[in-house]
Amino acid sequence: MAGAAPFAASAFAQSRNVPVGLELYAVREELKKDRPGTVTAVAKMGYQVVEFYSPYLEWSAEQAKDVRKLLDDLGIRCPSTHNSPQSIGPERINKAIELNGIIGSKYIILASPPKVSGADGWKGFADQLTAAAEKLRSHGMATGFHNHASEWKPLDDGKRPMDIIAAGTPKDVVLQLDVGTAVEAGADPVAWINGNPGRIKSIHLKDWGKGEGRGYNVAFGEGDAPWKAIFQAAESTGGVEYYLIEQERPGPDGEMAMARRCLENYKKLRGV
Repeated sequence: MAGAAPFAASAFAQSRNVPVGLELYAVREELKKDRPGTVTAVAKMGYQVVEFYSPYLEWSAEQAKDVRKLLDDLGIRCPSTHNSPQSIGPERINKAIELNGIIGSKYIILASPPKVSGADGWKGFADQLTAAAEKLRSHGMATGFHNHASEWKPLDDGKRPMDIIAAGTPKDVVLQLDVGTAVEAGADPVAWINGNPGRIKSIHLKDWGKGEGRGYNVAFGEGDAPWKAIFQAAESTGGVEYYLIEQERPGPDGEMAMARRCLENYKKLRGV
C-alpha cells in the first residue's frame, strides 16, 4: 500500500489536464449583446470549453453552424448544453439533437426539473430521463441532470430527489454536479461523487460561502467548498471529463472580470 501512494499522486497530477470551461450563463448579459465577441473573449482568457444554456434552442441550423465554426476557429469545444425539461420532450428533442450535433455537444443536460412533488413525481422524472437516454444513445449522445439545492433535501419518505434520480436512471445519464448548491444545502459533494462512480462527467465549479454578504457572491475558490478533495474524487472515481466554472453573481467589476478572476483562482488552486 505504501508503494501505491507515489503512483496515485503522480496519476492525480497528470489528470489535471482535464479541460476547464465556462458555463456561459456566467456571462449571460455580455452574451446577449455580442455572442461571437463574448465567446472569443472567454477563449482568449484561457477557457478550453464552454457550455451554452437554454436560449440556444431557438437558434436556426445556420446559426448553430456559425457557432461551430467560431468554436473551431478558436480551438475550443462545447461538450454539453444546459436545457429546460422541454428539450427532451417529444416536441423539442429532435431539434435539440440537431443543434447539439451541429455544435459538437454530446450531452443534453437538464438544468432544472419539471414541476414535480413527492417520491412518485421524482420517479416519474427519472423515467423521462431514461426515455430520453434511450433515444439519444443511437445519436452518440446522452442526457443528464444538473442539481440545485432543493434536490438535496429529503422528502417525506427520507429519500433525497438526487438519490431517486441516480437510482432510477441508467448509468449513462450524467449526474452533473453543481458544487455550490450542494454545499449550501449541506450535502457532501465528495461522498456524492464517490457514491456514483463514472457518472459525474462534468462539474460546475460554483462556490458558496457561509456568512453575511457571501453566499454565491464569492468567486470560485473563495468559498467553503472542499475543492482539492472534490477534484481528487472527480478524477479518481467520478469519471469527470471537463469542468465548468459558473458564477451567478458578476461582482462589482462585471461578468467578464469575474470570469477572469475565477479562472485565475482555478489555476492557482490546481498549480497550472
